Amino acid sequence: MKRLLVAAAALMLAAAIAPRAQATETAADRAARWTALHDALFPKQSLGDGSAILTLHAPTRAEDASLVPVSIDVAPDAHVKALWLIIDNNPSPMAAHLTFGPAGDPSLVGLRVRVDQYTNMHAVAEMPDGHLVAITRFIKAAGGCSAPAGASVAEAMRGIGDMKLHVLHLAARGGGADTLELLIRHPNFNGMQMDQVTRLYTPARYINAVDVRSGTTLVFHMVSDISLATDPAITFRMRPAGTDAISVVAHDTSNAIFSHQFDLAGQGS
Repeated sequence: MKRLLVAAAALMLAAAIAPRAQATETAADRAARWTALHDALFPKQSLGDGSAILTLHAPTRAEDASLVPVSIDVAPDAHVKALWLIIDNNPSPMAAHLTFGPAGDPSLVGLRVRVDQYTNMHAVAEMPDGHLVAITRFIKAAGGCSAPAGASVAEAMRGIGDMKLHVLHLAARGGGADTLELLIRHPNFNGMQMDQVTRLYTPARYINAVDVRSGTTLVFHMVSDISLATDPAITFRMRPAGTDAISVVAHDTSNAIFSHQFDLAGQGS
């Protein structure tokens, strides 16, 4: 509940200052916006320089603002407990918050996101002792939050909840980490998209939580919001936990629950 209240506060804050968030805003404007978001999302917590620990990858100018690939690399042996991706000028800036379990390897997280207008992005990490560090990247993109999720609502909803797991790298058992990509079929309607058939705005319905486990051991728990793109894609790493069984449970804002079991021995099929 606390996390939902914080996200709601950040959303109201974003709406209040959104008119200034244009392609012409200055570095001082962006700094002031980040100060306000920092206060809303991480009240009374200082943020250190994360440049020695984190790398935030995103295109300088996105080809498709509704489908922007973003990834966060974490330095080896940094042992971060959690990561946030924040898109400062989006209507709801907190795109994702991942908390890692015993089977989690935080060295890589990749997401596809929507970007509403030219903006700074921030990656924030919680270190083992609880202190926070952050890095910034500026990206040029606009219109991604209002781009339609499909030709119609019916098309966008087709196959909702279906999942695929792609094995990008399978580590030798006993060492290293597996690299996987989870795909979840879901329109992730954010309330800003117009149905191309009815010309009415589609009510918001989006994935807001995902849990991935290796056997019974948590890999990560993710809380997300409207900035994740249609059909969310999550690239992550996990430490082998002595089992090839991977379970995924996703929740959306309509209280729907989607689950799937994968077998790494079968390459996620």
